[in-house]
Amino acid sequence: MFKRILVPLDGSKLAEKALPVALYWAQRFNAALIFFHVMEQGGSTSIHGEHHLTGMDEAKAYLERLAESLKQSSIEIERHVHETKQANVPQSIIAHAQELHTDLIVLCAHGSGGLRDIFIGSIAQQVIQRGKTPVFFIRPEHIRSPFSVQKILVPLDRTEKHISCLPIAVEVARACGAALRLMNIVATTTTLPPDIASAGIFLPGTMAAVLNLEQDSAFEYLTKVAGDLSTQGISCGGAVVRGDVSSEILAASDESDMIIMSTHARVNWEAFWEESVTPKVMAHANAPMLLLRS
Repeated sequence: MFKRILVPLDGSKLAEKALPVALYWAQRFNAALIFFHVMEQGGSTSIHGEHHLTGMDEAKAYLERLAESLKQSSIEIERHVHETKQANVPQSIIAHAQELHTDLIVLCAHGSGGLRDIFIGSIAQQVIQRGKTPVFFIRPEHIRSPFSVQKILVPLDRTEKHISCLPIAVEVARACGAALRLMNIVATTTTLPPDIASAGIFLPGTMAAVLNLEQDSAFEYLTKVAGDLSTQGISCGGAVVRGDVSSEILAASDESDMIIMSTHARVNWEAFWEESVTPKVMAHANAPMLLLRS
């Protein structure tokens, strides 16, 4: 499934924290790694308190040293430095993901998080928003040694957007020998989206009955999907919970090794006003995320 994995590197130890994770995926899928560096236009001489790669020869030597350090892994490693200096680093990553025919990008979180990421947009969010290549997004505090995946959380809402991620979740579970936990979240009358909350105010009894029916339907759906996957040899369970979507995913992430989600990937003002789930989960989940464009 994943055969060519792009690993953007800027010369910092923070970015290098993604290497054990990228190596894990390469070993699970017998994939090649592509170490990639963008020569940044107007970049500072330091990044995250460390020296920033600013010269072409320096960048090539840096990627070569990293590749040499992993030669015992027997994983094929390519090195690529984009020579023309770029002002838009996320767009360069997206363009090279396509040009180099990669099917997964591994990104370690950069920046301060929180409101900065919501309003300005981190590199990871921009790559997810504008690109089509799946992104494995991880924050430094989630990187364990050795890195492994045994429990995978897959939030579903029975729309095509989310159901389409199931085949990939199954392949990842097989490759890792991991169990899937499917989760469907049904709102309560107090956690309804703003566009339908007014109906709950004026018709509380009717809305409560509708949500109860939705819960029953979600349970039947997850039971069927989990049963079908179990017959395919996939360890799988399902749960229907009531509450706010982001909050329930975040709570479940505490007991998961990774989350797989499909997303429209809206960021910045759109995400803030439309209360997009993905940026909230990215900012606060206690597990890395595999994000798929729907």
